[in-house]
Amino acid sequence: MKQEIIKKMADSLRSLELDRDIHIMEVCGTHTTEFFRTGVRDIFPSGLHLIDGPGCPVCVTPNTYLDRAIQTAIEHDVILASFGDMIRVPSSYSSLAMEKTRGMDIRTVYSPMGALDIAEENRHRQVVFLSVGFETTAPAEAAAVIEARDRGIDNFSILPGNKLTIPAVRALLDAEEVNIDGFILPGHVSAVTGVRPWHFIPDEYGLPCVVAGFGPHELIIGTLSLISMIREGVNDVKNEYKTAVKDMGNTTAIDLMYSVFEPEDTVWRGIGMIPESGLKLRSRFTQFDASKKFSVTLPEPREHAGCRCGELLRGLITPPECPLFGKGCRPESPVGPCMVSTEGPCAAYYRYRRNQ
Repeated sequence: MKQEIIKKMADSLRSLELDRDIHIMEVCGTHTTEFFRTGVRDIFPSGLHLIDGPGCPVCVTPNTYLDRAIQTAIEHDVILASFGDMIRVPSSYSSLAMEKTRGMDIRTVYSPMGALDIAEENRHRQVVFLSVGFETTAPAEAAAVIEARDRGIDNFSILPGNKLTIPAVRALLDAEEVNIDGFILPGHVSAVTGVRPWHFIPDEYGLPCVVAGFGPHELIIGTLSLISMIREGVNDVKNEYKTAVKDMGNTTAIDLMYSVFEPEDTVWRGIGMIPESGLKLRSRFTQFDASKKFSVTLPEPREHAGCRCGELLRGLITPPECPLFGKGCRPESPVGPCMVSTEGPCAAYYRYRRNQ
């Protein structure tokens, strides 16, 4: 029965006749991948265009962040703990994977608590967790910091790199570089933030939005709902992921996050400095801030020649428009983070669309 329903919805999307081109941006990197993997992107009607947004936390992290992490390990002999997606991302001159082959102690973990466990097991060594992610992961990192304080694990710290998606979307709209008719909003992030904070998009910019889930039927429903709003001139935020997303979000997670972190201005790859779009540790948790705990001499930052990841994250190009895509830049030899992360648009295009 479910497959029959999905087929009917797919037919509805495929058979739509648009009287003009419609450009929608999916903010979330997981949506980028799932639109490809599920085949929903293949049934778009003629004239419907999907723009990849800045919703991959690994991709928007600037080279200077990894430069600092690597230099901290070199100069202070710390253990670096990181999620797997960061390991192969190029820094200005190296990568965590490359440094690991040279003997640097780098551990892959699946949660910040995993890094805390490493610190407890290695009390004679300092352990630095690379705290990269959006609102979805920040509460867990906040919980790890509180746990470290409560358990007296003073050889644990984090290198803050978390970012907030809502200010980034505002920055994209203010830049007016891309023609966007509406947004597919991130489901996982919205499960934390709720729907209400997204209302600035229709209220201030006159554009409709839909919060969508990640299964094929959820992607189709979200897309059909957004197209309907665009065609009818309805500017609002519609929640099509009610099983996970509530109007006010997860207030417990939000309170936990802001009990440890506070907003700060931070740099996004390809976009630049965005006011209050990053998270820094509050002053009472400074002892767990690796950027304050360990002074380092940073190398001159650089971008890799030819990589257009920054333009891609702003929705200005698609991966095949980058001259390195599928040539000098592949998953086994990435030049930029957009080809590394499982949420990266280049990785999604390479895996599902490169032969078309």
